[in-house]
Amino acid sequence: MTGALVNTRKDGGVTIVEMNDPPANTYTHEMMIELDKAILEFRMDDEAHVMLLTGHGEKFFSAGANIKMLSDVTPTFKYYFCLHANETLNRLEHTPKLTIAALNGHTVGGGLEIAMACDLRIAKKGGGKIGLPEITLGVLPGTGGTQRLSRIVGKSKAIEMMISGQNMEFEEAMKLGIVNSVYENDGFLDRVVAYGKQYCPPNKASKAVGRIKRSVQSGWEIPFESALTLERELQQQLFQSDDAKEGLNAYIQKRTPRFKGA
Repeated sequence: MTGALVNTRKDGGVTIVEMNDPPANTYTHEMMIELDKAILEFRMDDEAHVMLLTGHGEKFFSAGANIKMLSDVTPTFKYYFCLHANETLNRLEHTPKLTIAALNGHTVGGGLEIAMACDLRIAKKGGGKIGLPEITLGVLPGTGGTQRLSRIVGKSKAIEMMISGQNMEFEEAMKLGIVNSVYENDGFLDRVVAYGKQYCPPNKASKAVGRIKRSVQSGWEIPFESALTLERELQQQLFQSDDAKEGLNAYIQKRTPRFKGA
């Protein structure tokens, strides 16, 4: 699917979703509508097992919300714009399939908020800065940034980063756990796609990958005992899957399993 602002293509079991609004891939209400549609299509596609979200070009993953758009609309529209963006990112975060943000360039403001809604973040070496500098505009990171960053780096460090408007190199962000890995510049996107394919059949049981994600994402938000109940329910679902049978039989037969995502 190719939209005006969000392009998608498939490479095996990996769906590549590209935000496309040069030069900085800033998002508008229209882009969020297209992104929401791409997330839903990925979720419903039985042959898609991993989403790779990236930005068009070499300089920006995304610089966040389009400031000109925000300055031209009413406070009521701003509120509903943030509400819709939050709903889209929540859908991304809770989609029961693996999602990877490929940070091909600067990832700041709402761009980082989008990336933090993905399960993993892989950045291009020397590719740009990362941070939540909304304080310089007199506002806060209002698309889940205050909540997701604090869950990644802890409350104190998150507050420090946001009230200072601090941006940092990808390598420093990796030390804090904001970025999972930093890949070489040469062939960056191909490297991330190859990484994503590791979690597609026949290499991994993609249904188990998705259930692990769901157990962590949902379990994080509920009491511990309730989270254990959810974990058991998801495990029971997997025990009934073809891939679980294949994995157990392959172990007994001392061979490499060949998963089908079923």
